[in-house]
Amino acid sequence: MKQYLNLLGKILNEGVKKDDRTGTGTLSIFGHQMRFSLQEGFPLLTTKKVYMRGITHELLWFLKGDTNIKYLVDRNVRIWNEWPYEGYKKSDEYQGENLDEFVEKIRESDEFAAKWGDLGPVYGKQWIRWTGKDGEEINQIKNVIDEIKNNPNSRRLLVSGWNVADIQDLIKGKSSAPPLCHTTFQFYVLNGKLSCQLYQRSADVFLGVPFNIASYSLLTHMIAQECGLEVGDFVHTFGDAHLYLNHLDQAVTQLERDTRALPQLKLNPQVSSVFDFEFEDIEVFNYNPWPAIKAPIAV
Repeated sequence: MKQYLNLLGKILNEGVKKDDRTGTGTLSIFGHQMRFSLQEGFPLLTTKKVYMRGITHELLWFLKGDTNIKYLVDRNVRIWNEWPYEGYKKSDEYQGENLDEFVEKIRESDEFAAKWGDLGPVYGKQWIRWTGKDGEEINQIKNVIDEIKNNPNSRRLLVSGWNVADIQDLIKGKSSAPPLCHTTFQFYVLNGKLSCQLYQRSADVFLGVPFNIASYSLLTHMIAQECGLEVGDFVHTFGDAHLYLNHLDQAVTQLERDTRALPQLKLNPQVSSVFDFEFEDIEVFNYNPWPAIKAPIAV
């Protein structure tokens, strides 16, 4: 995972201070690429402990086409809670609840969750329930898997998250989440191996990117298993790659740590569709990271 540490160092050394939507401020660079061979181990960061349970549940949530945080809340995964909470705080129904109290209401009340727990047209919607021109729902993941199986040399093995019509609602504040950061990912088959490249328009390098690397690598493994392929590379391409100004000390701490051997990923070989995976079908073993490093989320 030295590629990731090199990116941290590059931003610290070359990044330019920029204002941002959250008001936190960043050090930012534009344009960067990392490549990870999935044959060499599962690319889960070892210089700090990464929350693999949350990554796995989040990916399964995406693949269900779900956009409501209740699925995650019920599994004690907190990674999306701040966004709908910020939307709730702006409403007339807000009664001074803190984040934990808001989450408990999501957990206890299906009615409250339906009204205040939905993030709008985020990843699950765009991947699984993209709205076509006639209003029909398009499952981009299913379609790309079918194409990999039937036409592996295709240069059209793409999934898009950048739905221009839905983004207008996001920009106008009709959703609690920002426009999707992961705009496009593409698959590539060569010599019986499946590779994936993600283009990420905006990347929170300290908190978000380690999740993103692991999530898309896991998705690549799952699709490869369904398609009867080995895994190749995960390529991560960035637009605005940044460190928030309140993450700089944490990044320096991480750079002081040595990398360790990558863990391994094991999938239940009996699962033949990405849509049938359950949490128990996915195991990461031999993971020996340094301790976690806490940092605030910029919302």
